[in-house]
Amino acid sequence: MENTPIKILIADDEPDIIEIISYHLLKAGFEVISAKDGAEAIEKAKQFTPDCIILDIMMPKRNGFEVCEYLRSNQQFDQTLIVLLTALNDEASHIKGLELGGDDFVSKPISPKVLISRITALFRRIQPSGTESKTVNVRDLSIDPVQYKTTLNGVVHTLAKKEFELLYLLASQPGRVFLRNEILSQVWGNDVIVGDRTIDVHVRKIRVKLGIDCITTVKGVGYKFDY
Repeated sequence: MENTPIKILIADDEPDIIEIISYHLLKAGFEVISAKDGAEAIEKAKQFTPDCIILDIMMPKRNGFEVCEYLRSNQQFDQTLIVLLTALNDEASHIKGLELGGDDFVSKPISPKVLISRITALFRRIQPSGTESKTVNVRDLSIDPVQYKTTLNGVVHTLAKKEFELLYLLASQPGRVFLRNEILSQVWGNDVIVGDRTIDVHVRKIRVKLGIDCITTVKGVGYKFDY
């Protein structure tokens, strides 16, 4: 990352927003690609495999939710960060975005400085935190933080970045109860603002994707890996 500029794809149907975000990202040293609608965003993503994609939710052809869902179903974008731009500040929209694999939300009207700080914070946490970067093996489950690969019974399962980091953190110390605030700090970081339901959504996605209930909810306290 130090020698190669981080590639960011911006998808928004408002040219003024693309122009101002692009200007500030380029000034901050990022490489920038743009798309004017959801369909073009998918094509540009396939072509350039960006490190981060900024998606406006309300776009023509395919909205941000649909693009996010498509990207998360494609292994090519397993390690791509997805930031959703939205004027929809209701809880249901945020939960939906997280369930589809979004990593963060930024509200409109946009502050370029805030957007860049949020993106920078996400990249600072590109490796699982709180533990050494070594493979965790528990029974027939293997979690490799170098390749971001989760293998269960010899089958590789695709997890979104934050799902993987959450699973890795909990599995690194089986049986230990992690407090909710501790999980948010170590996985999402103090610079990223996420809602109270964020962990719940990611835990549910992990359980569904792996097909096992390996994370136990400790009511009113937090979560532990119990497999």
